[in-house]
Parts: sequence; C-alpha cells; structure tokens
Amino acid sequence: MKPGQILLTVALLGALGITPAMADCQIADAKLEEAILQKPELRGVANRQTVRDLRNLRDAAITLWSYGRHDDCERLLGNIRELLAGPPMDSLGGNDEEDAETQISAREPKVQRGAVQGRRADKNAKPLINIDELAPGLRADQIIGAEVRSADDRIVGEVRNVVFGTKDRRDYAIVASGGFFTPGKDSIVVPIQSLKVSQERDSFFLPMQEAEVKTVPHMPDQDYKWLSNEAWRTRNDALFAGRP
Repeated sequence: MKPGQILLTVALLGALGITPAMADCQIADAKLEEAILQKPELRGVANRQTVRDLRNLRDAAITLWSYGRHDDCERLLGNIRELLAGPPMDSLGGNDEEDAETQISAREPKVQRGAVQGRRADKNAKPLINIDELAPGLRADQIIGAEVRSADDRIVGEVRNVVFGTKDRRDYAIVASGGFFTPGKDSIVVPIQSLKVSQERDSFFLPMQEAEVKTVPHMPDQDYKWLSNEAWRTRNDALFAGRP
C-alpha cells in the first residue's frame, strides 16, 4: 500500500471513530493456547477450571468479533492477556461466598423442569425428525444449550455437552435435568440416536414421558469414566432403545 493510501485509510478510520489498532480484533494474537502449552501450572488438574474460563472468554471475544464489535473484542482480549500475565485467577475476585454464589447463579437457566408445555398436540404440528434423517446434519453448537422435551412435550432438561467419536459409534448428549438444569450430578446420558428434533431445530425430544425421565439414573461421574464402563452404558442405553 502506498503512503498516500495509508494516510487515507487512517483518516477514514478516524472519521468512523476507529483507530487502526482497534479496527480489527486479532484473536490469535492473544496466543491463549500457546500460553497454556508454555505454562505447566495451567495444564495441571487444579487449573482445569481456569483454562475453561479463559477459553470461554476467548470464545466470547470471537462472538463479539462476529458481530462486528471489534473494539469490545479487543478490550476482552486485553483482559485475557492480563489474566495470563497476572497472579493465579483463583486468588482474584471477591471473598464473599454469598456474593459469589449470586454472581454465578446469574448464568443458570431459570426455566424449571416441566414448566413450559409445547404445541405438539396442536392439529397442524409438524412431525418430528429422527436425528439420522436430518439433511443437512446438526452442528455441535446447534445441540449444546438446546432445550430437551419429553414425549408429552414438557421441558425436562438442556443439552450441556455431547460425546462424539466413541469406538463403538455410540454417541451421547449429556442432558442437565435438575430443577434448574444445573450441570453435574443431575445430568442424564442420552444416546443421540434416540433423540428426535423439531423441524425448526430448536427443541430435542426424548422417547419417554416426563414421569419416566425422572427415573433415568444420573450420570455416575463427572470425569466421564462411565464411557469405559460397558455394563453401565448398556443398561443406560437400553432405557431409550426400541421406543417410537
């Protein structure tokens, strides 16, 4: 680019209220993954949540960038850089446990199990689609966070994670099914092939009534060791098999 063109570009950016440094948010420049590789403490078990939080911030920056909010994206990247360079994250923040619980609870969905009944019983309701009949297929980001309903069209949970690529090709949706869909001990493991999806692709449906969903055993551990427990998986999968 010629000097005159550079000056013209800077002038145009200034007229738009955008400085050259903030014109485009370069997320790769934060080098988060490189920092994780270079810092042994970040790779330790004790800092798994820290790494998840940093990656969540990075993903939020990508979301801001995708909406053209480059200045906000760059500010968030600045926060990520400061956290990487500063003291351990678990030593930061407030010390008031009650206040911390209030802040954390703000990210939890507020819809309770069975609180909203859908419109599957309506005369003109479109038929559900089997997962393996979808064309095109679903992306992971279309599955995670989606509501899950029972066969009688009651909200029974929310997809919090997915497990793909098992050796026996049995993939799973981890459905948070507690009172407020909190993740963890109240999650159930649903074979993805057992799910159906609405034609709008915004709701997944289990092949069982709401009352039956409450009887499904919860995921036995949070470290996914159950994936190696063939007996448990067979018993669990049988609960969903052979249902219309």
